[in-house]
Amino acid sequence: MKLFSLSVLYKADAKANLLKAAYDVSSFSFFQRSSVQEFMTFTSQLIVERSVKGSRAAVKEQDYLCHVYVRNDSLAGVVIADNEYPSRVCFTLLDKVLDEFSRQVDRIDWPSGCPANIQYQGLDAYLARYQNPREADAMSKVQAELDETKIILHNTMESLLERGEKLDDLVSKSEVLGTQSKAFYKTARKQNSCCDIM
Repeated sequence: MKLFSLSVLYKADAKANLLKAAYDVSSFSFFQRSSVQEFMTFTSQLIVERSVKGSRAAVKEQDYLCHVYVRNDSLAGVVIADNEYPSRVCFTLLDKVLDEFSRQVDRIDWPSGCPANIQYQGLDAYLARYQNPREADAMSKVQAELDETKIILHNTMESLLERGEKLDDLVSKSEVLGTQSKAFYKTARKQNSCCDIM
């Protein structure tokens, strides 16, 4: 999972104006980096120009997903990531960046701004922080912990059965289960056993 580009743009009537951008093109060869960066800028501007205000979209381009969010106030953000990076995390990132940008940069500067004269320094830090979506996003972190817990529970049940104990024996020896529950288990086990043979 990798983020390659994070851009803030202003959507004018005819075109999109790049205000600030951060790139991580370290995975490309040295000689390709400037061309890749230019292509990402071009793609970001094109996607914003073709998107309507108040919309969010994920656009697939070869092995990349371009996530765009154009706010109603014409401020827009684009994240370019690989196909494996979770879209929900990209849109969370865009929300945070655009909110912070709109608080720190005066709205009057948006239509005429360019990367050289916009005084906003947060994009590089966000791009670096969000490289690992599990660390940056609380929901992804919780999901990863749940997945790990599920694996641990699965391994625990397997290790229980590896010791030679069978679930059937445990049920029949159980003092907690009533006669009716034991009968229910045996009936369910018999009905499910036909599927094991096939």
